Amino acid sequence: MTMPSPRPSRQRGLTLFGLLFWAIVVGAVAYLVLRVFPTVNEYLTIKRSIEKVAAASPNTVAEVRAAFDRQKEIEYSISSISGKDLEVTKENDKIVIGFAYDKEIPIYGPVFLLIKYEGRSK
Repeated sequence: MTMPSPRPSRQRGLTLFGLLFWAIVVGAVAYLVLRVFPTVNEYLTIKRSIEKVAAASPNTVAEVRAAFDRQKEIEYSISSISGKDLEVTKENDKIVIGFAYDKEIPIYGPVFLLIKYEGRSK
């Protein structure tokens, strides 16, 4: 009695085209992350600077703007806004500093990524 030969199993793996496809996808995502990271870092630096200025409890709007401009000179990564771009309000006898700005990131040729950043002090 002879045993029937087992059916040949189907080979599994990654084809060259599949490898190229995933390399392009991973490369594009890495490129976008590298282009966006500096703007996120700048936003977080602005947020920290705003918190420091608000914690000092300045009395006037001019003092708030001057304090932020001093922080801006210390932190070299802030280039998108200045003291005159801040929105200063008072809520419950506490100064609240707000800001908002748009950042265009060139991707390739006429293609840009627009990110709208905004924040407020606590």
